[in-house]
Amino acid sequence: MIRDLLRLAWPVFIGQVAVMLNGVIDTVMAGRLSAVDMAAIGLGASIYISIYVGLMGVLLALIPIAAQHFGAGRLDRVAHATSQAVWLAVALSIPGCLALGWTTPWLQFADAPPEVAQVARGYLYATAVGLPAALLFRVFYALSNAIARPKLVMAINLAALALKVPLNALFMYGWVSASGQPIVPAMGGAGAGLATAILQWLSLLLALAAVLAAPTFRQLRIRRPGRPDWTQLGELLRLGLPIGGAYLVEVTSFTFMALFLARLGATVAAAHQVAANLAALAYMVPMALANATSTMVAQSIGAGSRQRAQGYGRTGLLLATGFACMVAAGLWGGRDAIAGAYTTDAAVIAAAVPLVALVAAFHVFDALQTTAAFVLRAYRITALPMLVYLVCLWGLGLGGGWWLAFGVGNSDAAIAGAVAGARGFWIAGGFSLMTATLLMLLIVRGVWRSDRAPSAV
Repeated sequence: MIRDLLRLAWPVFIGQVAVMLNGVIDTVMAGRLSAVDMAAIGLGASIYISIYVGLMGVLLALIPIAAQHFGAGRLDRVAHATSQAVWLAVALSIPGCLALGWTTPWLQFADAPPEVAQVARGYLYATAVGLPAALLFRVFYALSNAIARPKLVMAINLAALALKVPLNALFMYGWVSASGQPIVPAMGGAGAGLATAILQWLSLLLALAAVLAAPTFRQLRIRRPGRPDWTQLGELLRLGLPIGGAYLVEVTSFTFMALFLARLGATVAAAHQVAANLAALAYMVPMALANATSTMVAQSIGAGSRQRAQGYGRTGLLLATGFACMVAAGLWGGRDAIAGAYTTDAAVIAAAVPLVALVAAFHVFDALQTTAAFVLRAYRITALPMLVYLVCLWGLGLGGGWWLAFGVGNSDAAIAGAVAGARGFWIAGGFSLMTATLLMLLIVRGVWRSDRAPSAV
Protein backbone atom coordinates (compact mmCIF):
# COMPACT_ATOMS: atom_id res chain seq x y z
CA MET A 1 0.00 0.00 0.00
CA ILE A 2 2.86 2.37 0.75
CA ARG A 3 4.26 1.79 -2.72
CA ASP A 4 0.86 2.43 -4.33
CA LEU A 5 0.43 5.71 -2.47
CA LEU A 6 3.94 6.97 -3.15
CA ARG A 7 3.65 6.01 -6.82
CA LEU A 8 0.61 8.26 -7.15
CA ALA A 9 1.78 10.96 -4.76
CA TRP A 10 5.13 11.93 -6.28
CA PRO A 11 3.77 13.20 -9.64
CA VAL A 12 1.03 15.12 -7.80
CA PHE A 13 3.65 16.57 -5.48
CA ILE A 14 5.95 17.69 -8.29
CA GLY A 15 3.04 19.09 -10.29
CA GLN A 16 1.67 21.02 -7.33
CA VAL A 17 5.10 22.27 -6.34
CA ALA A 18 5.48 23.57 -9.89
CA VAL A 19 2.20 25.48 -9.43
CA MET A 20 3.28 26.85 -6.06
CA LEU A 21 6.68 27.85 -7.37
CA ASN A 22 4.86 30.24 -9.67
CA GLY A 23 3.77 32.08 -6.53
CA VAL A 24 7.28 31.91 -5.08
CA ILE A 25 8.69 33.32 -8.31
CA ASP A 26 6.15 36.16 -8.22
CA THR A 27 7.06 36.99 -4.63
CA VAL A 28 10.82 36.82 -5.15
CA MET A 29 10.79 38.83 -8.39
CA ALA A 30 8.51 41.45 -6.82
CA GLY A 31 10.82 41.59 -3.82
CA ARG A 32 13.57 42.70 -6.17
CA LEU A 33 11.38 45.63 -7.23
CA SER A 34 10.05 47.02 -3.94
CA ALA A 35 8.19 46.17 -0.74
CA VAL A 36 5.13 47.80 -2.32
CA ASP A 37 5.11 45.38 -5.27
CA MET A 38 5.73 42.46 -2.93
CA ALA A 39 2.88 43.46 -0.62
CA ALA A 40 0.57 44.09 -3.60
CA ILE A 41 1.21 40.65 -5.04
CA GLY A 42 0.61 39.13 -1.62
CA LEU A 43 -2.69 40.98 -1.30
CA GLY A 44 -3.79 40.33 -4.88
CA ALA A 45 -2.81 36.67 -4.76
CA SER A 46 -4.71 36.18 -1.50
CA ILE A 47 -7.89 37.57 -3.06
CA TYR A 48 -7.45 35.60 -6.29
CA ILE A 49 -6.69 32.32 -4.52
CA SER A 50 -9.73 32.72 -2.26
CA ILE A 51 -12.04 33.02 -5.26
CA TYR A 52 -10.27 30.42 -7.38
CA VAL A 53 -9.92 27.78 -4.69
CA GLY A 54 -13.54 28.07 -3.59
CA LEU A 55 -14.70 27.49 -7.17
CA MET A 56 -12.07 24.89 -7.92
CA GLY A 57 -13.07 22.90 -4.84
CA VAL A 58 -16.55 22.39 -6.27
CA LEU A 59 -15.00 20.75 -9.34
CA LEU A 60 -12.94 18.37 -7.21
CA ALA A 61 -16.14 16.47 -6.44
CA LEU A 62 -15.35 14.75 -9.73
CA ILE A 63 -12.47 12.84 -8.06
CA PRO A 64 -14.45 10.59 -5.67
CA ILE A 65 -17.30 10.18 -8.18
CA ALA A 66 -15.04 9.24 -11.11
CA ALA A 67 -12.67 7.19 -8.92
CA GLN A 68 -15.49 5.01 -7.59
CA HIS A 69 -16.80 4.47 -11.12
CA PHE A 70 -13.28 3.69 -12.33
CA GLY A 71 -12.72 1.21 -9.49
CA ALA A 72 -15.95 -0.54 -10.48
CA GLY A 73 -14.97 -0.58 -14.17
CA ARG A 74 -17.74 1.80 -15.29
CA LEU A 75 -15.69 3.80 -17.78
CA ASP A 76 -18.75 5.25 -19.52
CA ARG A 77 -19.85 6.81 -16.23
CA VAL A 78 -16.37 8.30 -15.77
CA ALA A 79 -16.63 10.01 -19.17
CA HIS A 80 -20.16 11.26 -18.49
CA ALA A 81 -19.26 12.72 -15.09
CA THR A 82 -16.25 14.46 -16.64
CA SER A 83 -18.30 16.05 -19.42
CA GLN A 84 -20.76 17.41 -16.86
CA ALA A 85 -17.88 18.80 -14.80
CA VAL A 86 -16.90 20.81 -17.89
CA TRP A 87 -20.33 22.44 -17.91
CA LEU A 88 -19.95 23.19 -14.23
CA ALA A 89 -16.52 24.79 -14.74
CA VAL A 90 -17.90 27.08 -17.44
CA ALA A 91 -20.79 28.13 -15.21
CA LEU A 92 -18.51 28.81 -12.24
CA SER A 93 -16.23 31.01 -14.35
CA ILE A 94 -18.89 33.70 -14.66
CA PRO A 95 -19.22 34.68 -10.98
CA GLY A 96 -15.49 34.14 -10.53
CA CYS A 97 -14.52 36.64 -13.22
CA LEU A 98 -17.03 39.16 -11.92
CA ALA A 99 -15.66 38.86 -8.39
CA LEU A 100 -12.09 39.39 -9.57
CA GLY A 101 -13.01 42.31 -11.78
CA TRP A 102 -14.90 44.13 -9.03
CA THR A 103 -11.83 45.09 -7.02
CA THR A 104 -13.19 48.02 -5.03
CA PRO A 105 -14.81 46.08 -2.13
CA TRP A 106 -11.72 43.93 -1.63
CA LEU A 107 -9.27 46.80 -1.62
CA GLN A 108 -11.47 49.00 0.54
CA PHE A 109 -11.83 46.24 3.09
CA ALA A 110 -8.07 45.71 3.11
CA ASP A 111 -7.56 49.43 3.69
CA ALA A 112 -4.23 49.01 1.92
CA PRO A 113 -2.03 52.03 1.14
CA PRO A 114 -2.96 53.62 -2.23
CA GLU A 115 0.28 52.56 -3.89
CA VAL A 116 -0.27 48.94 -2.87
CA ALA A 117 -3.93 49.00 -3.94
CA GLN A 118 -3.05 50.35 -7.39
CA VAL A 119 -0.68 47.47 -8.16
CA ALA A 120 -3.03 44.86 -6.65
CA ARG A 121 -5.90 46.11 -8.83
CA GLY A 122 -3.91 45.53 -12.02
CA TYR A 123 -2.92 42.08 -10.78
CA LEU A 124 -6.57 41.10 -10.17
CA TYR A 125 -7.73 42.33 -13.59
CA ALA A 126 -5.09 40.18 -15.26
CA THR A 127 -5.90 37.04 -13.28
CA ALA A 128 -9.61 37.37 -14.14
CA VAL A 129 -8.65 36.78 -17.78
CA GLY A 130 -7.08 33.43 -16.92
CA LEU A 131 -9.70 32.14 -14.45
CA PRO A 132 -11.91 30.24 -16.96
CA ALA A 133 -8.88 28.34 -18.27
CA ALA A 134 -7.72 27.58 -14.73
CA LEU A 135 -11.10 26.09 -13.77
CA LEU A 136 -11.36 23.99 -16.93
CA PHE A 137 -7.84 22.71 -16.34
CA ARG A 138 -8.97 21.57 -12.87
CA VAL A 139 -11.47 19.24 -14.51
CA PHE A 140 -8.54 17.59 -16.30
CA TYR A 141 -6.62 17.52 -12.99
CA ALA A 142 -9.55 15.86 -11.20
CA LEU A 143 -10.00 13.26 -13.93
CA SER A 144 -6.28 12.43 -13.96
CA ASN A 145 -6.26 11.91 -10.21
CA ALA A 146 -9.47 9.85 -10.24
CA ILE A 147 -8.05 7.31 -12.70
CA ALA A 148 -4.62 7.37 -10.97
CA ARG A 149 -2.80 8.92 -13.95
CA PRO A 150 -1.33 12.20 -12.64
CA LYS A 151 1.88 12.34 -14.71
CA LEU A 152 0.45 14.35 -17.62
CA VAL A 153 -0.74 17.04 -15.21
CA MET A 154 2.75 17.11 -13.74
CA ALA A 155 4.32 17.51 -17.19
CA ILE A 156 2.01 20.39 -18.11
CA ASN A 157 2.65 22.17 -14.82
CA LEU A 158 6.40 21.82 -15.29
CA ALA A 159 6.16 23.24 -18.81
CA ALA A 160 4.27 26.26 -17.48
CA LEU A 161 6.84 26.72 -14.72
CA ALA A 162 9.67 26.81 -17.26
CA LEU A 163 7.98 29.77 -18.97
CA LYS A 164 7.10 31.66 -15.78
CA VAL A 165 10.36 33.52 -15.19
CA PRO A 166 10.79 34.84 -18.74
CA LEU A 167 7.12 35.90 -18.96
CA ASN A 168 7.30 37.55 -15.55
CA ALA A 169 10.47 39.39 -16.54
CA LEU A 170 8.85 40.56 -19.78
CA PHE A 171 5.75 42.03 -18.17
CA MET A 172 7.07 43.03 -14.73
CA TYR A 173 10.31 44.68 -15.86
CA GLY A 174 9.33 45.54 -19.43
CA TRP A 175 11.24 45.24 -22.68
CA VAL A 176 13.22 48.14 -24.11
CA SER A 177 14.64 48.21 -27.63
CA ALA A 178 18.29 48.90 -28.39
CA SER A 179 17.37 52.54 -29.10
CA GLY A 180 15.78 52.91 -25.69
CA GLN A 181 12.15 52.81 -26.88
CA PRO A 182 9.80 50.71 -24.70
CA ILE A 183 8.39 47.72 -26.60
CA VAL A 184 6.57 46.19 -23.64
CA PRO A 185 5.88 48.60 -20.77
CA ALA A 186 7.00 47.61 -17.28
CA MET A 187 3.90 46.66 -15.27
CA GLY A 188 5.58 45.88 -11.96
CA GLY A 189 3.68 43.46 -9.73
CA ALA A 190 0.65 43.52 -12.04
CA GLY A 191 2.76 41.94 -14.78
CA ALA A 192 2.96 38.74 -12.74
CA GLY A 193 -0.82 38.40 -12.99
CA LEU A 194 -0.75 38.76 -16.78
CA ALA A 195 1.99 36.12 -17.06
CA THR A 196 -0.11 33.77 -14.93
CA ALA A 197 -3.18 34.25 -17.14
CA ILE A 198 -1.23 33.47 -20.32
CA LEU A 199 0.17 30.30 -18.77
CA GLN A 200 -3.27 29.14 -17.62
CA TRP A 201 -4.63 29.27 -21.17
CA LEU A 202 -1.55 27.50 -22.50
CA SER A 203 -1.97 24.75 -19.87
CA LEU A 204 -5.59 24.25 -20.89
CA LEU A 205 -4.61 23.81 -24.55
CA LEU A 206 -2.03 21.19 -23.57
CA ALA A 207 -4.64 19.38 -21.44
CA LEU A 208 -7.07 19.26 -24.36
CA ALA A 209 -4.35 17.82 -26.56
CA ALA A 210 -3.65 15.13 -23.94
CA VAL A 211 -7.32 14.12 -23.71
CA LEU A 212 -7.50 13.76 -27.49
CA ALA A 213 -4.18 12.00 -28.04
CA ALA A 214 -3.04 10.11 -24.92
CA PRO A 215 -4.11 6.42 -24.86
CA THR A 216 -4.92 6.63 -21.15
CA PHE A 217 -7.65 9.17 -21.79
CA ARG A 218 -8.77 7.94 -25.20
CA GLN A 219 -9.97 4.68 -23.63
CA LEU A 220 -12.50 6.69 -21.65
CA ARG A 221 -14.03 7.97 -24.91
CA ILE A 222 -14.63 11.46 -23.58
CA ARG A 223 -16.63 13.53 -26.04
CA ARG A 224 -17.69 17.13 -26.23
CA PRO A 225 -20.25 17.84 -23.49
CA GLY A 226 -23.79 17.16 -24.64
CA ARG A 227 -26.79 18.52 -22.86
CA PRO A 228 -26.45 19.27 -19.15
CA ASP A 229 -27.46 16.28 -17.06
CA TRP A 230 -29.11 17.86 -14.05
CA THR A 231 -28.94 14.65 -12.02
CA GLN A 232 -25.19 14.36 -12.49
CA LEU A 233 -24.70 18.10 -11.98
CA GLY A 234 -26.73 17.84 -8.79
CA GLU A 235 -24.44 15.08 -7.52
CA LEU A 236 -21.37 17.15 -8.35
CA LEU A 237 -22.83 20.13 -6.52
CA ARG A 238 -23.98 18.08 -3.53
CA LEU A 239 -20.45 16.86 -2.94
CA GLY A 240 -18.62 19.81 -4.44
CA LEU A 241 -20.23 22.75 -2.68
CA PRO A 242 -19.09 21.57 0.77
CA ILE A 243 -15.62 20.83 -0.66
CA GLY A 244 -15.50 24.30 -2.17
CA GLY A 245 -16.81 25.75 1.07
CA ALA A 246 -14.13 23.95 3.06
CA TYR A 247 -11.41 25.21 0.72
CA LEU A 248 -12.90 28.69 0.88
CA VAL A 249 -12.86 28.72 4.66
CA GLU A 250 -9.31 27.39 4.74
CA VAL A 251 -7.91 29.80 2.18
CA THR A 252 -9.86 32.85 3.31
CA SER A 253 -8.29 32.34 6.70
CA PHE A 254 -5.05 33.34 4.98
CA THR A 255 -6.81 35.97 2.89
CA PHE A 256 -8.31 37.76 5.86
CA MET A 257 -5.00 37.51 7.67
CA ALA A 258 -3.41 39.31 4.71
CA LEU A 259 -6.22 41.89 4.58
CA PHE A 260 -6.00 42.61 8.31
CA LEU A 261 -2.21 42.77 8.33
CA ALA A 262 -2.12 45.05 5.26
CA ARG A 263 -3.27 47.79 7.64
CA LEU A 264 0.01 47.53 9.54
CA GLY A 265 2.13 48.55 6.57
CA ALA A 266 4.09 46.99 3.72
CA THR A 267 6.79 45.38 5.91
CA VAL A 268 4.37 43.38 8.08
CA ALA A 269 2.29 42.42 5.03
CA ALA A 270 5.38 41.32 3.09
CA ALA A 271 6.66 39.23 6.02
CA HIS A 272 3.29 37.53 6.31
CA GLN A 273 3.37 36.85 2.57
CA VAL A 274 6.70 35.04 2.99
CA ALA A 275 5.24 32.85 5.75
CA ALA A 276 1.98 32.21 3.88
CA ASN A 277 3.79 31.34 0.67
CA LEU A 278 6.10 28.98 2.53
CA ALA A 279 3.20 27.29 4.35
CA ALA A 280 1.45 26.77 1.02
CA LEU A 281 4.60 25.30 -0.51
CA ALA A 282 5.10 22.91 2.43
CA TYR A 283 1.44 21.96 2.17
CA MET A 284 2.13 20.35 -1.20
CA VAL A 285 3.66 17.28 0.51
CA PRO A 286 0.57 16.28 2.53
CA MET A 287 -1.71 17.39 -0.28
CA ALA A 288 -0.01 15.00 -2.68
CA LEU A 289 -0.26 12.14 -0.19
CA ALA A 290 -3.87 13.04 0.59
CA ASN A 291 -4.78 13.03 -3.10
CA ALA A 292 -3.18 9.61 -3.57
CA THR A 293 -4.86 8.27 -0.45
CA SER A 294 -8.27 9.58 -1.47
CA THR A 295 -7.96 8.07 -4.95
CA MET A 296 -7.03 4.61 -3.69
CA VAL A 297 -9.67 4.67 -0.95
CA ALA A 298 -12.37 5.70 -3.45
CA GLN A 299 -11.32 3.12 -6.04
CA SER A 300 -11.34 0.43 -3.34
CA ILE A 301 -14.86 1.45 -2.30
CA GLY A 302 -15.95 1.31 -5.94
CA ALA A 303 -14.48 -2.18 -6.21
CA GLY A 304 -16.41 -3.26 -3.10
CA SER A 305 -13.36 -3.71 -0.84
CA ARG A 306 -14.08 -1.72 2.33
CA GLN A 307 -11.27 -3.37 4.29
CA ARG A 308 -8.74 -2.36 1.64
CA ALA A 309 -10.14 1.16 1.65
CA GLN A 310 -9.50 1.45 5.38
CA GLY A 311 -6.01 0.06 4.93
CA TYR A 312 -5.15 2.74 2.40
CA GLY A 313 -6.64 5.38 4.69
CA ARG A 314 -4.55 4.35 7.70
CA THR A 315 -1.40 4.08 5.61
CA GLY A 316 -1.95 7.55 4.17
CA LEU A 317 -2.36 9.07 7.64
CA LEU A 318 0.85 7.45 8.88
CA LEU A 319 2.81 8.60 5.83
CA ALA A 320 1.47 12.14 6.20
CA THR A 321 2.58 12.25 9.84
CA GLY A 322 6.10 11.07 9.06
CA PHE A 323 6.68 13.45 6.15
CA ALA A 324 5.17 16.38 8.06
CA CYS A 325 7.63 15.95 10.92
CA MET A 326 10.56 15.94 8.49
CA VAL A 327 9.35 19.06 6.70
CA ALA A 328 8.75 20.86 10.00
CA ALA A 329 12.28 20.06 11.17
CA GLY A 330 13.70 21.50 7.95
CA LEU A 331 11.68 24.70 8.27
CA TRP A 332 12.73 25.22 11.86
CA GLY A 333 16.42 24.62 11.24
CA GLY A 334 16.61 26.72 8.08
CA ARG A 335 14.31 29.61 9.05
CA ASP A 336 16.96 32.34 8.72
CA ALA A 337 18.20 31.20 5.32
CA ILE A 338 14.67 30.65 4.06
CA ALA A 339 13.52 34.16 4.96
CA GLY A 340 16.65 35.63 3.34
CA ALA A 341 15.97 33.74 0.12
CA TYR A 342 12.66 35.55 -0.35
CA THR A 343 13.81 39.14 -0.09
CA THR A 344 16.82 41.41 0.39
CA ASP A 345 14.87 43.83 2.61
CA ALA A 346 16.41 43.54 6.10
CA ALA A 347 13.24 44.70 7.86
CA VAL A 348 11.11 42.11 6.06
CA ILE A 349 13.62 39.35 6.86
CA ALA A 350 13.63 40.26 10.57
CA ALA A 351 9.83 40.17 10.66
CA ALA A 352 9.59 36.93 8.66
CA VAL A 353 12.05 34.72 10.59
CA PRO A 354 9.82 34.14 13.67
CA LEU A 355 6.85 33.52 11.37
CA VAL A 356 8.74 30.78 9.54
CA ALA A 357 9.38 29.10 12.89
CA LEU A 358 5.64 29.16 13.61
CA VAL A 359 4.93 27.70 10.17
CA ALA A 360 6.95 24.61 11.18
CA ALA A 361 4.53 23.77 14.00
CA PHE A 362 1.52 24.81 11.91
CA HIS A 363 2.48 22.37 9.15
CA VAL A 364 2.27 19.17 11.24
CA PHE A 365 -1.39 19.69 12.08
CA ASP A 366 -2.13 20.95 8.58
CA ALA A 367 -0.82 17.68 7.13
CA LEU A 368 -2.92 15.46 9.39
CA GLN A 369 -6.20 17.31 8.98
CA THR A 370 -5.76 17.48 5.21
CA THR A 371 -5.25 13.73 4.87
CA ALA A 372 -8.19 12.98 7.15
CA ALA A 373 -10.44 15.32 5.14
CA PHE A 374 -9.42 13.66 1.86
CA VAL A 375 -10.14 10.21 3.31
CA LEU A 376 -13.64 11.39 4.23
CA ARG A 377 -14.04 12.84 0.74
CA ALA A 378 -13.39 9.39 -0.73
CA TYR A 379 -16.37 8.16 1.26
CA ARG A 380 -18.39 11.08 -0.17
CA ILE A 381 -18.53 12.75 3.23
CA THR A 382 -17.95 16.47 2.67
CA ALA A 383 -20.42 18.46 4.79
CA LEU A 384 -18.96 17.59 8.21
CA PRO A 385 -15.39 18.59 7.27
CA MET A 386 -16.72 21.94 6.04
CA LEU A 387 -18.39 22.55 9.40
CA VAL A 388 -15.18 21.65 11.22
CA TYR A 389 -13.25 24.17 9.12
CA LEU A 390 -15.88 26.82 9.67
CA VAL A 391 -15.78 26.55 13.45
CA CYS A 392 -12.05 25.98 13.86
CA LEU A 393 -10.41 28.09 11.18
CA TRP A 394 -12.73 31.05 11.15
CA GLY A 395 -13.76 30.91 14.80
CA LEU A 396 -10.61 29.85 16.63
CA GLY A 397 -8.10 30.86 13.96
CA LEU A 398 -9.27 34.22 12.69
CA GLY A 399 -11.18 35.23 15.80
CA GLY A 400 -8.39 34.16 18.10
CA GLY A 401 -5.77 35.69 15.84
CA TRP A 402 -7.54 39.05 15.84
CA TRP A 403 -7.77 38.95 19.63
CA LEU A 404 -4.07 38.13 20.02
CA ALA A 405 -2.79 40.49 17.33
CA PHE A 406 -4.93 43.55 17.89
CA GLY A 407 -6.42 42.96 21.34
CA VAL A 408 -4.04 41.39 23.82
CA GLY A 409 -1.04 42.31 21.69
CA ASN A 410 -1.85 45.99 22.01
CA SER A 411 -3.19 46.09 25.56
CA ASP A 412 -0.79 43.87 27.51
CA ALA A 413 2.80 45.07 27.20
CA ALA A 414 4.14 41.91 28.86
CA ILE A 415 3.13 39.69 25.96
CA ALA A 416 2.82 42.21 23.15
CA GLY A 417 6.17 41.29 21.63
CA ALA A 418 5.22 37.62 21.43
CA VAL A 419 1.74 37.85 19.88
CA ALA A 420 1.31 41.29 18.32
CA GLY A 421 0.77 41.61 14.59
CA ALA A 422 1.31 38.60 12.35
CA ARG A 423 2.57 36.36 15.15
CA GLY A 424 -0.80 36.37 16.88
CA PHE A 425 -2.58 35.15 13.76
CA TRP A 426 -0.09 32.34 13.17
CA ILE A 427 -0.25 31.18 16.81
CA ALA A 428 -4.05 31.10 16.73
CA GLY A 429 -3.96 29.41 13.33
CA GLY A 430 -1.82 26.59 14.69
CA PHE A 431 -4.18 26.04 17.61
CA SER A 432 -7.20 26.01 15.29
CA LEU A 433 -5.59 23.38 13.05
CA MET A 434 -4.75 21.22 16.05
CA THR A 435 -8.42 21.28 17.05
CA ALA A 436 -9.56 20.58 13.49
CA THR A 437 -7.17 17.62 13.28
CA LEU A 438 -8.62 16.00 16.39
CA LEU A 439 -12.18 16.44 15.13
CA MET A 440 -11.39 15.09 11.65
CA LEU A 441 -9.71 12.01 13.06
CA LEU A 442 -12.71 11.35 15.30
CA ILE A 443 -15.02 11.52 12.28
CA VAL A 444 -12.80 9.15 10.31
CA ARG A 445 -12.74 6.70 13.20
CA GLY A 446 -16.53 6.86 13.43
CA VAL A 447 -16.88 6.10 9.71
CA TRP A 448 -14.54 3.14 9.92
CA ARG A 449 -16.20 1.76 13.04
CA SER A 450 -19.75 2.00 11.76
CA ASP A 451 -18.89 1.16 8.14
CA ARG A 452 -21.91 3.16 7.08
CA ALA A 453 -20.19 5.03 4.29
CA PRO A 454 -22.37 5.63 1.19
CA SER A 455 -22.18 2.83 -1.35
CA ALA A 456 -20.76 3.42 -4.82
CA VAL A 457 -23.36 4.28 -7.42
